[in-house]
Formats: sequence, C-alpha cells, structure tokens
Amino acid sequence: MAMTTTRDRNVDLTPGAPDHTRPGPARRLARHRVSLWHLFLVPFSLVWIYPFVWVVSSAFKSQREMLLGGISVLPQEVTLDNFTRAWQVANFGAYTMNTVVFSAAVVVVVVFVSATAGYALGRGQMPGKRIVVGVLLATMFIPHGYTIIPVFKLVDALGLNNGLIGAVLAAAGPAHVVQILLFMGYFAGLPQELEDAARIDGAGYVRIFWQVMLPLAKPIIGTVTLFTFISAWNAFMVPLVFTLGRPDLRTLGVGMYSFFGQYTADWTGLAAAACISLLPIVTVFLLLQRTFVEGIAGAVKS
Repeated sequence: MAMTTTRDRNVDLTPGAPDHTRPGPARRLARHRVSLWHLFLVPFSLVWIYPFVWVVSSAFKSQREMLLGGISVLPQEVTLDNFTRAWQVANFGAYTMNTVVFSAAVVVVVVFVSATAGYALGRGQMPGKRIVVGVLLATMFIPHGYTIIPVFKLVDALGLNNGLIGAVLAAAGPAHVVQILLFMGYFAGLPQELEDAARIDGAGYVRIFWQVMLPLAKPIIGTVTLFTFISAWNAFMVPLVFTLGRPDLRTLGVGMYSFFGQYTADWTGLAAAACISLLPIVTVFLLLQRTFVEGIAGAVKS
C-alpha cells in the first residue's frame, strides 16, 4: 500500500489549482533585485582588485613592458628574472628567514601577554580594573612614532640593540590594546560554573587559566595570531630602527627599499618582492580564516 506524507496531502491536485510550491511574485522580485545589485557591484569589485592583479602581473614582465605597456595585466613575454633578482641579488632569501623568526617570536609574546592580561581583566574583581582599561583605551590614540624613542633607549640600555631580539621586544612590548580587549571580552563571556568546578577540584588561579580557560579560547588565539602575524610581517619602523647597524638582519618590509636607488627604481623587482612577501600572509589567512571569524563573533557576542 502506497504511503502518503503530510506534504503530499497538502498539495491540491485539482486541475487549474494554484501551485504553492512555486515562488510567488514578491519572492521572484526580491531575487531579481539581488541579481541587479550583484551586476551593479561587479564593476566596483574589478576596480578594487585591479591594482593587486596588476602588481602580480608586473612581477612577470620586463622593465620596459611594465613602463610602456599601459594598464594591461597580461604580460606579452613571461619572465622569472625578477623573482631571481629579488631572491638572490636583493638578498630576500635571508630577509624572509629573518621575517619568519621576527614574526613568530612577536606572535608568541603578544599572545601570551594579551591572554594573561585579558584573563586578569575579564574574570574576577581586580582592583583598579576600570582605570587600567581606561588607560589601555587611551593609549590607542597615541601614534606609534611617539613611543619609538623611549623604547629604543630602553632596548639599547639592555644591550639588545642591532639584533632581532631587541626588535622583537620593541614590537611586542607595547600594549596591544585590541588583542587584550578581544581576550578580555571572550573570557568575560565564559560561564562562571567552569571556574567554580575547577576550584572544587582544587585548581588555583593559574591552573584554571592554563588548563580550563585558555584551551577554550582557541578562536581568540587564532584571531590574535592572525592580527599580530600580519602586523609583524609588514612592520617597517621597528625593524628598521633596531637593525640599522646590522643590514643582514633586515626584514622584508625594510628590504623593499633595496630596490630604490638614488636616481632609479627597480619596479619589476619590487613587484616580485611584493609577491614573495605576500604569499605567507595569504597562506596564514587561509589557514586561520575560520578561527578568525569564530573569534571575532565570540568576542563581539560576549
């Protein structure tokens, strides 16, 4: 015996009866509006991504074709000499390793400091909590250039100038307010029952942080890691100041200037160098994009 579902019984099979399974006029009109908006926004998207596509294509052009080829993005003759020149002649191989070490160290320090500070401010009743948060927010409006001189004097007094360690401390030492606020908001939104259950099991304040709260903050850790990595990878002022006496310790951001001479500039080599420095950022973003979205959503929801 054939079985009929509730959906089958609700469909009127009478000839000439209206088909309720088809979208109505209002829904079709809404779909057409969305399609029209997409067609309207496509040209703006192309204009937005054109400079990036042009730089990538210029990395495979000759100097003459880049300067005289106009706005064309398709190279007439593909060449890899620009990448070879950027990697070997401009010493971008060593600069890349320096940037990896510098960025990884900055990420580790910033994540550790931001997580501990965010936990202290987000959980419990720390004396002067509002004052500390207010001071942190106020520091967001101080330009970075105003603090580079005292930071330089401090690092130089420690004997760490002209080295990556000093550059790491200078980049990771100042308060990273956004990262702290992200951890603070996430930790403040976690249930109090988790902390109470850990205390019943005999865990102290530090153990609760390391074994209970920090493992739950993986989305925020991924978000802060991505923010900090991009900032450290593209850093210019701090690596420049703290490696003036050691050109071999320059990072990619500082090494870009090796393509500029007194009277000329190697634009195709600069485009190839930009592509080299961009690849790790794109790779890290693709790996952490889901964690990044979850972390932002969790911090905002908290």
